[in-house]
Amino acid sequence: MGILVQKYGGTSLSTPEARNLVIGHIKRELKNNFQLVVVVSAMGRKGEPYATDTLLDWAASNGDGLPDRERDLLMCCGEIISAATLCGLLEREGISATVLTGAQAGFITDSQFGNARILDIQPARILEELGRDRVVIVTGFQGQTENGDFTTLGRGGSDTSATALGAALHAEMVDIYTDVNGILTADPRIVEDAKPLTYVSYTEICNMAHHGAKVIHPRAVEIAMQANIPVRVRSTFSENEGTLVTHPEGFKDVQSGVVDRYVTGIAYVGNVTQITVESEEANHHPQLKVFKAMAASGISVDFINVTPTGAVYTVSDSEAPKAAKILREMGLNPKMISGCAKVSVIGGGINGVPGIMATIVEALAEANIQILQSADSNTTIWVLVKKEDMVQALRALHAKFELHR
Repeated sequence: MGILVQKYGGTSLSTPEARNLVIGHIKRELKNNFQLVVVVSAMGRKGEPYATDTLLDWAASNGDGLPDRERDLLMCCGEIISAATLCGLLEREGISATVLTGAQAGFITDSQFGNARILDIQPARILEELGRDRVVIVTGFQGQTENGDFTTLGRGGSDTSATALGAALHAEMVDIYTDVNGILTADPRIVEDAKPLTYVSYTEICNMAHHGAKVIHPRAVEIAMQANIPVRVRSTFSENEGTLVTHPEGFKDVQSGVVDRYVTGIAYVGNVTQITVESEEANHHPQLKVFKAMAASGISVDFINVTPTGAVYTVSDSEAPKAAKILREMGLNPKMISGCAKVSVIGGGINGVPGIMATIVEALAEANIQILQSADSNTTIWVLVKKEDMVQALRALHAKFELHR
């Protein structure tokens, strides 16, 4: 019997109807003769009783004085409630199940509370429970330090828990269940004719996730890629198999014939500010001073272009006033354009193909959209546009590369 890891997000567990669908997915895979490890997130989203953000709001409204260690202890409660609830429902159906916290499942992390990194996984307890023919329900998003303190893994932590367990258990597959039917070519809330993808490579989905797509956390994909564990992103609310994430050579299992596409999808990040700094002191490395100052103040920079006398880069709109103040105190006169959006064209077939950038420029020019900045890598080309042009830019690029087909 092979091991299958399933992960269910908050919306998959938030209502009795959704939980019944989860039980149906579990029953189906048991009939397919899999041993099951089920990773769960906290139920619901902000405002619902047991959601992680609700717990954080509770702490804030009660003095907001929790130290980081104790805050992680509170944040672990949501997943424990989810896991215990699902266990009771499975037992009612005659399915033997057990709950393990992240610590009991063998997650050893560093002590960076709120965003801990996994140091090791010791899954002996999970294997023992699987040997007893039980469904093992693991609380996602959490682990423990070597001293026994509870830790949480940061945003997307349950995805990371699932793929890390898949790697540690040598699972045949990791299924990430969410509220959308796999990975789409663009955000369907903006691009109405966005299409679900049958398959994407690890690199493509990492880039899509890093650049705005929120279906799966990039750290989770990186772990799966290193362990060569296939991942399926699927909907809890459908029997569709969703999107397979694997190495390109694995595409032959789901698609006959030759795989030949340049662009896979379009992603975006909004609410960013472009900062341009210039200095006459080219020989004094002004860029080094600028980026060291940003780092010292904890300001994350992105979309970086360096010139001999300065640099152009972006920060989040919320960090822009702080960044501007620092730069002016350094004697620089930064040019700021707030309210921008980074739009990314992503595809494993982009590298070395003439004409991709020309197509991007043509699509945006036809829509009368100004490009403020651009950059590229092997699998991604980014353009910076004004936020009011973002929706039109996404739709224009999606149409130009015929992703609706």
